[in-house]
Amino acid sequence: MRLVCISDTHSLHEEIKDLPAGDVLIHAGDCTGAGTLRRGFDFVDWFAAQRHRHKILIAGNHDFCFVDYSAWMREHCKKKGVIYLEDESIVIDEIKFHGSPWTPIFRNMAFNASPALMGQKMALVPEDTNVLITHGPALGIFDWIPDLGERVGSFEIAKIIDRLPKLKAHICGHIHEGHGFGVRESDGVKFANASTCTERYKPTNPPIIIDLSVESKTAG
Repeated sequence: MRLVCISDTHSLHEEIKDLPAGDVLIHAGDCTGAGTLRRGFDFVDWFAAQRHRHKILIAGNHDFCFVDYSAWMREHCKKKGVIYLEDESIVIDEIKFHGSPWTPIFRNMAFNASPALMGQKMALVPEDTNVLITHGPALGIFDWIPDLGERVGSFEIAKIIDRLPKLKAHICGHIHEGHGFGVRESDGVKFANASTCTERYKPTNPPIIIDLSVESKTAG
């Protein structure tokens, strides 16, 4: 199964041309800039029109439309054939995907979570998850911000990753600077920060491709 991963398009999706072919197109949050309902609908329309057989979307800290107009956004995703996951899972061709939008508190953004709440949300991740999609990175993986000189990833995400015996991939976004490191593999898990926008909010980072073996997943 080929995963084509993007994230953090911030309403600049129309500037993305010729997405690579694949089985599942994944967007790891921040599909909008200001999070308005109109921008949310516009992105879902574009996302649904892509040629990939399955499209999975989670929200990010800019995507207020999924907070303020949750029912409408869910209905529109369903109508367009987009799989929206908010602390939910879906199985596609025997691969279990779980998506969660929460990130550590930063300003007054959507889906901000205290460490306690983040722990509660990560406790919802099923043990048999194969692909974990979170908006923010795990602590220590693609979470370095050079201008701040610090790591800003979630300890709770890192902890749940260590507890998922069948995990094969973790896909995130949020920290735009983390994209340039490509795919990192550790203990059989592929990690990717798929941020499409650069730190200057230019949608020029290429999609990240992850190939998974369905057979190895089913074998556990």
